Amino acid sequence: MTSAQPRPSRRARRPLAAVVTAVALALVLSSCGVLKEDAPQADEPAPTASATAAFDSQFTRDGTFQSHVKVGSMDFVYTIWPTKSTPRTNEWYPGGDKYFSFTLQSYDLSRKLRDKFSKKRKVYLDRIEVTSATTTPSGAVENPYELDEEAKKITFDPQPVSTKYGMLITSPKGAFELRNQKIGPLAADTQGVTLTFSATVWIQKSRGSDEYEPELVTQEVPIAIFASKKPTEAQKIPINAN
Repeated sequence: MTSAQPRPSRRARRPLAAVVTAVALALVLSSCGVLKEDAPQADEPAPTASATAAFDSQFTRDGTFQSHVKVGSMDFVYTIWPTKSTPRTNEWYPGGDKYFSFTLQSYDLSRKLRDKFSKKRKVYLDRIEVTSATTTPSGAVENPYELDEEAKKITFDPQPVSTKYGMLITSPKGAFELRNQKIGPLAADTQGVTLTFSATVWIQKSRGSDEYEPELVTQEVPIAIFASKKPTEAQKIPINAN
């Protein structure tokens, strides 16, 4: 009868366990190494989308611009859009004339939209001013559009409701509108034009009150200009067309 083989002592089994553990660890590390090679390296640039326009402009991107300027419970809405003469904003180049129209109207947010007009506070527009400044890589600046006028004298409506404070612009009875405003030829490296609108208004302190408070309502409107050797082509349209 064969005698039983002596079992390895606990000390003899430890080296064997260590070898197995080392082999398993090596396999894990090797596997991790493969995964790490497949993944983007930290120092590699991440993929990017196509380059954005050099001059960001909602007006250019959407073909219109509308903003809401809050003054207390009053909402002043500027709306600016390209006219039918030069409707394609992606074809606004440095050369040639480019045309836009704009409106300004106020809303009494303390009242419901369908409330009687007599329940809403009145707002009168006294003067409208617009300045402009171009953006170029060289830093040179042009001012291709300027306006500073008494609103009731230039608005599209020949007979706006007016008082000593100016013309009424409270919706839905009044609104200031100016059509077919021209931005002329610009420097060849022009990337954009920023228009700054400033309206001097008088806001009724409370419904039915004879007291009015002055306020300056401003809004900047960036407009992108695209590089091209050919000029912007303006179509002939009726003078009163939008």
